[in-house]
Amino acid sequence: MQFADADWHTVGGTSAGKALHLAALGVPLTLRTVLGDDAAGDRLRSLLGGIDGIQLLAATVPGQSERHLNLMDRTGGRVSLYLSTPGAPGQSDAAAAGEALRSARVAVLDLAEPSVPLLAEARAAGVPVWTDIHDYDGRSAFHRPFIDAASAVFMNADRIGDPLAFARSLVAGGATLVVCTLGADGAVAVDENGAEHRVAAVAVPRIVDTNGAGDAFFAGFLTASLARPGDVPAALAAGARQAACALGSRHLSPLLDAALG
Repeated sequence: MQFADADWHTVGGTSAGKALHLAALGVPLTLRTVLGDDAAGDRLRSLLGGIDGIQLLAATVPGQSERHLNLMDRTGGRVSLYLSTPGAPGQSDAAAAGEALRSARVAVLDLAEPSVPLLAEARAAGVPVWTDIHDYDGRSAFHRPFIDAASAVFMNADRIGDPLAFARSLVAGGATLVVCTLGADGAVAVDENGAEHRVAAVAVPRIVDTNGAGDAFFAGFLTASLARPGDVPAALAAGARQAACALGSRHLSPLLDAALG
């Protein structure tokens, strides 16, 4: 038996985390997601749709919205339990998502079934794909289409072993950038020329919650890359700064602090 230090409800999801931090950094975006026709879905539409800079493209499906129970320790370790998952969106949503994708500078396609058809659409439209494969173990078949389609691959080092060897193998296979976050040790990146770049983590006076720090890092890196393409050291530094913002909030982003407390 263990006793929790605290517990709270908040907005979850890796796509929402990235969107909130991109919006906080002034990057306009379309957030495509799937929500149930339940009270949680209504609350999420209100919260995410009310953020300046986020155009919410939410498909509504019968039943419950996706919910997780995250068990977190003080060092960032996490067990995430699925409590409910929504059904598949319809064809009209897929068409709207494809239209939004074709006008984008970058398509951030997270690991989810509705993203799979968009991988080919993005490549056909010439839109660069950025993806986050999280704690990929080097073997999971579901991750592979995302890896193969992406020009920029983000991940953490929890299960991959040597991240540099894996990163260089992806660059040799056609990726232009691979970034691996290392928790308190910062992050490492390999660029399209095979060069290695590192950044230290930004010190945080008080860590409130580690959930969403990787998504914040991704958003900071992407924002800096849009402003200064190819400057990997500057983008890594921007990612580390944004990750620190997430660590100081109970929620995926400080943008939600006022609404959720």
